Amino acid sequence: MGLGRRLYRGEIDVDFVGKWRLWYGLSGLLLVISLAGLLINGLNLGVEFKGGSVFSFKPQSSVSIEEVRGTFSDQGVHQPIVQTAGERYRVTTETLSESTTLKMQDVISKEYGVPVDEVNIQSIGASWGGEVSEKAWMGLGVFMLAIILYLSMAFEPKMALAAIVALVHDLVITAGVYAWSGFEVTPATLLGFLTILGYSLYDAVVVFDMIKEVTAKLGTTSKQTYSMAANDALNHTLIRSLNTSLVAILPVAAILFIGTTVLGAGTLKDLSLALFVGMVVGTYSSLCVATPLLVTLKEREPKYQAIARRIASTSGAKGAKGSKSAATANG
Repeated sequence: MGLGRRLYRGEIDVDFVGKWRLWYGLSGLLLVISLAGLLINGLNLGVEFKGGSVFSFKPQSSVSIEEVRGTFSDQGVHQPIVQTAGERYRVTTETLSESTTLKMQDVISKEYGVPVDEVNIQSIGASWGGEVSEKAWMGLGVFMLAIILYLSMAFEPKMALAAIVALVHDLVITAGVYAWSGFEVTPATLLGFLTILGYSLYDAVVVFDMIKEVTAKLGTTSKQTYSMAANDALNHTLIRSLNTSLVAILPVAAILFIGTTVLGAGTLKDLSLALFVGMVVGTYSSLCVATPLLVTLKEREPKYQAIARRIASTSGAKGAKGSKSAATANG
């Protein structure tokens, strides 16, 4: 409780910038794991992107996912994806011929006591799925371009670059979670991706706006380096970032839990996983990736290098003077 009060009052000074090696190492590890997942497993694209057939039905008696999967596999259907949504089952398969589709409809009706006309079938062609994929990538590209233009106008180039790196960082790690977990990527997932990019951008803009305000006062006689000033600004916005993240993450976590355990797989699950992972990673990246990266870039500028050298020499002179006085007193 004491820690919470001190954090809320701004009495805790966390050295985010000084621990940049730790953050870079952690982010590097997460990115390597995420990229490995994307290369090894790839994304489990939904039927909306790759085409296929979807069977939806409500069995008359209780059955397991394994039993439903076995029913399709026994009829020669390869790798059926079985999901539940309440009492209904949704089975996604590869694109099936009309005869095979009608055969499966009849098998489902006989196996699970479902009237034939209550076995809903949806067929999506591969060409339509390819068109959806193309438009999805186009939408993501347009969104990223709009973000780059906004950041370039609102902030200096190095701030814009740091924010964009943080956005890509969030996107890759979130995609990596999907690759390793095997969760299906649907249009709802893409909406979640776009949402977390906007959320991450908002968090970075809040932090950078404070950094811009604080570092604008730095001059030749300043008592702070750019790193110190940026870290102070980050700590001033820390409680706001944490409060915003907590308020946003808790309801999303509830939706993810309900969508996964109560209602079964579906749009809620697809959307909430992307939001949950993206918000957690986005909060981390705005504090521990974007700001340290910005400081790394800015500290290379001659102006801030001169300030750092002057403060270092002043501190060294004071230390030497203190040592000399102590030696004289001991003598």
